[in-house]
Amino acid sequence: MDGFMGESYIGIIIIAVIVLIVLGIFLRFVPVGLWVTAYFSGVKVGIGTLVGMRLRQVSPHAIIRPLIKATKAGLELNTNQLEAHYLAGGNVNAVIDALIASHRADIDLEFEKAAAIDLAGRNVFEAVQVSVNPKVIETPDIAAVAKDGIEIVAKAKVTVRANIERLVGGAGEDTIIARVGEGVVTTVGSADKHSDVLENPDMISKTVLSKGLDSGTAFEILSIDIADIDVGRNIGAKLQTEQAEADKNIAQAKAEERRSMAIAQEQEMRAETQKMRSKVVESEASVPLAMAEALRKGQIGVMDYYKMQNINADTDMRNSISTQAEPNEEEE
Repeated sequence: MDGFMGESYIGIIIIAVIVLIVLGIFLRFVPVGLWVTAYFSGVKVGIGTLVGMRLRQVSPHAIIRPLIKATKAGLELNTNQLEAHYLAGGNVNAVIDALIASHRADIDLEFEKAAAIDLAGRNVFEAVQVSVNPKVIETPDIAAVAKDGIEIVAKAKVTVRANIERLVGGAGEDTIIARVGEGVVTTVGSADKHSDVLENPDMISKTVLSKGLDSGTAFEILSIDIADIDVGRNIGAKLQTEQAEADKNIAQAKAEERRSMAIAQEQEMRAETQKMRSKVVESEASVPLAMAEALRKGQIGVMDYYKMQNINADTDMRNSISTQAEPNEEEE
């Protein structure tokens, strides 16, 4: 009898363990607490739907809780829409927050549009906020030169509002900053004097704003204000100085070239003169030989030879006197 009772207790324990295991598996795949919360929140979702999400590796909490929030806000959505966006890699909660914000602000934003914006990599909730409350984009220092050569350094503040329709495929803040910089450079560059820009800085904002810089971007430009404007360098004078320096270097190079050519010509003339002197020396060296030959042959006499020597000596003396007289004249 005691053995039968022991076997009964063991059987009960085994059955209890099996029941607990089955219940744990059931609760693992069927989030009963979440189903109860959804039911009392007015979200009609079946147990089979929650089990199917588990099997499709979709977190039921990531779908049901945003759906409860959307239902309470008066939005009509279903689990298929949210689950499809979740499987595509989107942020379901951010999309629901954006839809609720746009609904409260009376902005026409459909779920498909919000999901597309989210999948495009943009913060759809922030975009809705910027659409309701415009943001200010501050540009870096923009340098431009007026026609008189004076540089103007300006900084602008651009007030923009998000354009929901152009968020997908529209350019971002960098494009806005680049276009505003281009407009500032063009406006200042067309001014005759830099003082005109300093006296009327609003001419920059008016001209830039009239160019329609927000076309093709994800924003709508509301205003462009010049936050700061300063006078920079005298670019015109700097360019003239650099040009004068370049002209001076060119003139020096040409003068050096002429000097080198003159030195080369002088050296060439000296070589030619030296060559002529060598020929003269060579000719003079042959004179005694010719005279000796003439004396042997009796073509000239001894007296003729002495007369020629006297003439040469007289000529050398006169040259020596004239050479000594020239420096004395210069000293006087």
